[in-house]
Amino acid sequence: METAKLVVLGSINADHILNINQFPQPGETVIGQQYKVAFGGKGANQAVAAGRSGADIAFIACVGADDIGERIRQQLATDRIDTQPIEAITGSTTGVALIFVNAEGENVIGIDAGANAAVTPDYLNRYRQRVIDADALLMQLESPLETVIAAAKLAKQHQTQVILNPAPACELPDELLAMIDMITPNETEAQRLTGIAVNNDADAERAANILHDKGIGCVIITLGSRGVWLSENGKGKLVPGFKVKAVDTIAAGDTFNGALVTALLEGKVMSDAVRFAHAAAAIAVTRPGAQPSVPWREEIDAFLQQQG
Repeated sequence: METAKLVVLGSINADHILNINQFPQPGETVIGQQYKVAFGGKGANQAVAAGRSGADIAFIACVGADDIGERIRQQLATDRIDTQPIEAITGSTTGVALIFVNAEGENVIGIDAGANAAVTPDYLNRYRQRVIDADALLMQLESPLETVIAAAKLAKQHQTQVILNPAPACELPDELLAMIDMITPNETEAQRLTGIAVNNDADAERAANILHDKGIGCVIITLGSRGVWLSENGKGKLVPGFKVKAVDTIAAGDTFNGALVTALLEGKVMSDAVRFAHAAAAIAVTRPGAQPSVPWREEIDAFLQQQG
């Protein structure tokens, strides 16, 4: 049987991470420790999560014409990702994320797009056949919005399923939302899209129904340690996650997304796919960093066996 194909379109960043006890107030200087540089970017994190979970995946992205961009491309190739659609852009630097992690494992992040801005509709057009031939397209919002819209249009024209992780949070045109098959916002992103503050299950249900009304069949609102609100065609329920000691939540949502889509493309039913993705994210939050925290398939399967 031919393996289902996944294309991820998204960002690549070098993450500069500093651990601090508490986030600084404006004008305040705080002392940090454990400074490190790790490879990240929402697109790359989700691609790595899919690759390590066992997906047949190609990644459409850009890096700068710099040493770290080349090192990131080499690393992505070791994560079972087809990196041919990743080009080095002359005159651009690889994207950068500056990340503070507090004592509770929460994070705040500032981003400079760098070469990610070169993922334009024209750039997408060079790799349009990858989208046409894919079974699913997974995107986020660290790439230019016009490219995300163009990719969704191309996918819909060729019966490629469109999954959007709408992060970072921003308002989106109904034209784009109508082309989405599955959307995976967190509480903040769901509020930005619907105007509903998601504080409980009833709020999650209301927010999901607004997104259903915009044409999205499957809505998965990630709720951190509580799990996710899963709503398919207007029928919703809370699917709890696994209880673990969180060290760093940087790539938890990205790991969830990459693992979820991989499991669905393997033919798992939604409840089993969400459980698989929960397990991957649970492992990731017990480790520091973005891509260094993402587990391999064997680790996820072993975790699920332990859970029974």
